[in-house]
Amino acid sequence: MKYVGLADDALGTAGAGLIAAQAQDAPARGSEPGTRARIARLILENGPVTASGLSVRLGLTPAAVRRHLDNLLADGMVEARNARRYGSRGRGRPARLFAITDAGRSAFEHAYDDLATSALRYLAETAGPGAVARFARQQVSELERRYQPAVEAAPPGERVKALAAALSADGYAASAGVAPAGGGEQLCQHHCPVAHVAAEYPELCEAETEAFGRLLGTPVQRLATIAHGDGICTTHVTAPSLVHNRTTTDESGGISA
Repeated sequence: MKYVGLADDALGTAGAGLIAAQAQDAPARGSEPGTRARIARLILENGPVTASGLSVRLGLTPAAVRRHLDNLLADGMVEARNARRYGSRGRGRPARLFAITDAGRSAFEHAYDDLATSALRYLAETAGPGAVARFARQQVSELERRYQPAVEAAPPGERVKALAAALSADGYAASAGVAPAGGGEQLCQHHCPVAHVAAEYPELCEAETEAFGRLLGTPVQRLATIAHGDGICTTHVTAPSLVHNRTTTDESGGISA
């Protein structure tokens, strides 16, 4: 699941204090690296934008903004596109829009990973190891609430596919298929936005797995994770019919798991 928003109430004063402390170590707002990072972040968060638009947002001269954009272009962090024109073509060159590249987006993701890991480490040290698990469950509960309508609306035999579609919409590149050994299905996630964080804090994966079980209404088992070095996060989903057979109590008093 996505755990980027670590500065919210879930972390309380401990996490907020850490983020404030890290902010003091960040480059000054007027410094070259600091301004360049602000420009890249604006493009990331707001989508393609012109140099004049950035100039207005940042209160900088167009020349200063273009200098930073040239550096970002050279580093492969942003790319330039020609803006579409509607109606009369008019005179002059078309305005250029600046958009974030995959490399630029990845750089921000790694920065978020570092901040998230530091925040969770600080939380565990100040509030105890159990605080990380509680935080993970709280974060997952919101995503579980969003996925639940789509999963419940699907026919029983299509619910794993419905969950995979919901995960893919959130960037997990998920797929569903029959388990190789039979007796259920497999849910595969080919991308994990928090893999580096989960490598240190497996509580994130555990909370996600628990949520899958509740959403699908059947036992699930995590077989592999990207966080632990596997190529894909793989979850085995037990067939509901097998669960029903195992939980039937016979007249002699024998019961299943």
